[in-house]
Amino acid sequence: AKDCFHRALEINPDFVEALSNLAGSYKDLGNYEKALMHYKEAIRNKPDFGEALAMKQHLEALMCDWSDYEESLDVISSLGFSGLEADPFAILTLEDSPGRHRLRASRYASNKYQYLPLQFDVGLGSSSRRLRVGYFSPDFHDHPVMHLLIGIFERHDRDDFEIYAYSYGRGKDDDDMRRRIIGSVDHFRDISEMDDSDAANLSHRDGIDIAVDLAGYTKNNRTGIFAYRAAPIQVNYLGYPGTMGADFMDYIVIDKVLVPDEYREHYSEKVIYMPNCYMATDNLRAISDRVMTRSSMGLPEHGFVFCVFNNSYKISPREFGIWMRLLQRIEHSVLWLRRANKWCEENLYREAQARGIDSSRLIFADRIPLTEHLAQHRLADLFLDTFTYNAHSTAIDALWSGLPVLTRMGAGFAARVGGSLLHSLGLSELVTTTDEDYEALALSLASDPDRLSVIREKLADNRLTAPLFDTIQFTRHLEAGYREIHGRYVDGFEPDDIWLT
Repeated sequence: AKDCFHRALEINPDFVEALSNLAGSYKDLGNYEKALMHYKEAIRNKPDFGEALAMKQHLEALMCDWSDYEESLDVISSLGFSGLEADPFAILTLEDSPGRHRLRASRYASNKYQYLPLQFDVGLGSSSRRLRVGYFSPDFHDHPVMHLLIGIFERHDRDDFEIYAYSYGRGKDDDDMRRRIIGSVDHFRDISEMDDSDAANLSHRDGIDIAVDLAGYTKNNRTGIFAYRAAPIQVNYLGYPGTMGADFMDYIVIDKVLVPDEYREHYSEKVIYMPNCYMATDNLRAISDRVMTRSSMGLPEHGFVFCVFNNSYKISPREFGIWMRLLQRIEHSVLWLRRANKWCEENLYREAQARGIDSSRLIFADRIPLTEHLAQHRLADLFLDTFTYNAHSTAIDALWSGLPVLTRMGAGFAARVGGSLLHSLGLSELVTTTDEDYEALALSLASDPDRLSVIREKLADNRLTAPLFDTIQFTRHLEAGYREIHGRYVDGFEPDDIWLT
């Protein structure tokens, strides 16, 4: 693709869309420096190029490049508005405003997906056969979304449900998780070579009653399949943390902590309210029994270990400043981060030094097999969450491993996931709502080993008894939601919010 975009620019140097796509190719190849250079060039040539502006901001977040952070906030405020179309996902990490998220997503959907829906040759399946649910995703392989969902696939009630998986990802056929998924569903369809219309038609021929979009506007999505209407009922779930703002998406799966009444209006879909947490989990996930020591993981044997394994694009100067103040006040403490890219590490080292912290107190964890990654959480003392975009599957990893997570709850979907998880686990005392309370609680827990020990013991007790990790109960609730929305459709009722108990 990179070579093709270079050739296109040789033919027409003013082709800014090719220039932006070239930047995207360099990003996917891991050359963030060249990608950023080309995004900036595209913006110089077309200052109102919303797509390039959004992706430049997202790339700088990936690199933790905050050199023009304050100026970028003005750019973010206009993206998706004033004619500047922008990828909604790229903005989720940069702005915590559910109302603006909905407006941006709605404009994006209406501009990008003006497709005529396919007509159904047959109606919904009768009550005499199993309800057919189709899950659509590019990520049917070793991927965080599948780490959460595999337990649901394996526990669906096959007497009442027939499960289809529609995969449009590529190059993962030899993956253990993919093989496990194939073995857990009734039908696995590889639609990666089909266009959106053909994929939707296949879903029609399969007689899918409910189509579940597991990607939303995240990377490699195929939202167009849903714009053609793959099934009479379409559900936005799990992969994209927010409303899709699209008239072809009928429902979204959430919970009352995630979206309280005061924010309900900012979601265009009707709602399936789960009685506990909206997030699926797999309570059979294995944790390695490999013996690990702090020194083997590059950590000091003594001293408090603050852990942040969130993706680098979720970190902003706001959280980082708090973390550095904690390091200043807790002697011999370190910040344990997830290794992302060389630019991120260099920039965070520089930001730490600018705040008076020796960069050696920032330690980056190497990528290791998942079971070992879960085990290494036990070497840390406290997981510190990010604000605008919380830890999602990353928080599940920490909690399942027995590591307490401290979160700060905001307004948008992505900023409230940590609170939803902790409430469902019976650990609401770790949920804060202001920067000041977050910092004060982190300092208190790091300064009081006995208080933190009590929380760790509570987490250990609740881990196998609280709703968050009750995979069977969650599956039954989700299935009840599917039956409710299917029943409304069959009975000729308009879609409406569903409250599960």
